[in-house]
Amino acid sequence: MKSVVVFRIDRRSGVATYLQIVRQVEQALRMGALEEGDRLPTAAQVAATTKVNPNTTLKAYRELERMGLAEVRQGAGTFITRTLAQPQSGPDSPLRTALTDWLDRARAEGLTGQDVTALFYAAFESAYPGETPD
Repeated sequence: MKSVVVFRIDRRSGVATYLQIVRQVEQALRMGALEEGDRLPTAAQVAATTKVNPNTTLKAYRELERMGLAEVRQGAGTFITRTLAQPQSGPDSPLRTALTDWLDRARAEGLTGQDVTALFYAAFESAYPGETPD
């Protein structure tokens, strides 16, 4: 069992802190950085690294449990119960490699992160009409 997630909280994002934690766990699950059986950091560990109230982390973990992604084992911690990773989204996947190559080209062409984000949202909207990326 490993714990490989480090939370990064953006207090200016307008997104509730507990939801930022939930979304970061979901993202780690999609990318294969977290797998079934992995232990999440304790609320005290998260508080020490992010200055987030431990109750906020516990609220996030309860939400992950409600979603069926984690389970709290009394006295042992919170553990991942299933993955969201798709074979085509893993670290060695052709799609990820192609996207990384594209991002490298975009940066070399002088695009900023905001430019890339705008392009992504425009392309996403075209490819997935009516859906919103998280």
